[in-house]
Amino acid sequence: MWCAFGLLMVVMLVIDLGLNRKAHKVSFRQALTWSIVWVSLAMAFNVGIYVFLGQTKALEFLTGYIIEKSLSIDNLFVFIMIFSYFGIRGEHQARILKWGIIGALVLRALFIFAGIGLLTAFHWIFYLFGALLLITAWKMAFGEESEVEPEKNLLVKLARRIFPFTKRVRGDWFFTRRRGLLVASPLFLTLVMVESSDVLFAIDSIPAIFAVTLDPFIVFTSNIFAIMGLRALYFLLASVMGMFVYLKMGISFILAFVGFKMIVTAFNVHIPVEISLVVIFSSLALAVIASLTIGKKTGTVESE
Repeated sequence: MWCAFGLLMVVMLVIDLGLNRKAHKVSFRQALTWSIVWVSLAMAFNVGIYVFLGQTKALEFLTGYIIEKSLSIDNLFVFIMIFSYFGIRGEHQARILKWGIIGALVLRALFIFAGIGLLTAFHWIFYLFGALLLITAWKMAFGEESEVEPEKNLLVKLARRIFPFTKRVRGDWFFTRRRGLLVASPLFLTLVMVESSDVLFAIDSIPAIFAVTLDPFIVFTSNIFAIMGLRALYFLLASVMGMFVYLKMGISFILAFVGFKMIVTAFNVHIPVEISLVVIFSSLALAVIASLTIGKKTGTVESE
């Protein structure tokens, strides 16, 4: 299964990078097609897990995939703010997200295997992760909307110290040479912001799947499948993101539920993965329905 997954990812990355070598604006139809492709691949892979590893592992993968996919939607809000702040156009957004997701794959692998190693050696960290998720859920639901502040970002400060930057975006390059100096484009600064936001996002999302399973194969593959479809999902939902005004409440409830599930294991209370799947799916469905009905009636959608 590891070999099948690795081969599939290599083939899809080659196809994706080959089709998107030049900067171009991703159309709604293209975004929809790739979103369907990635979700279909994830579900087909889930069938393979069911056949070779059994029903329990298949349910764990599906639950983990839905958790990571739903939490990744919250990260799309951040991407929208970052691109808006730097004034990045659609064709350049696709290029930044492509390399941002490739970087995220490496970071996720490091975070996942380090997290599993820590949890295996120190079980009390499991409860710490649960408390972290509860705090994150509270901030997401009731905290103030965070703003993009590059001047306070440590990675951005470091990049500005190392490289001179041009003021404008000219072409789709991240670096070029001018008068013998290596000069960076604002596109690279935007990429740094995207990568740093994913680091913060991973700190919240990866502990969430540990509540479902500690199997490295299930944790890693469900995470990667959710991330690989993130760019297409961004272009699919970016123009209508304001419609889903209650989606953050649904996501925060999922985080709170997962955090609660992790903490109650200290009292020998184990919530079955089937119940977790129902709760997570129901929370997302209710959030979307509430956004499209209650939000529309109260005029919240129009104000967005």
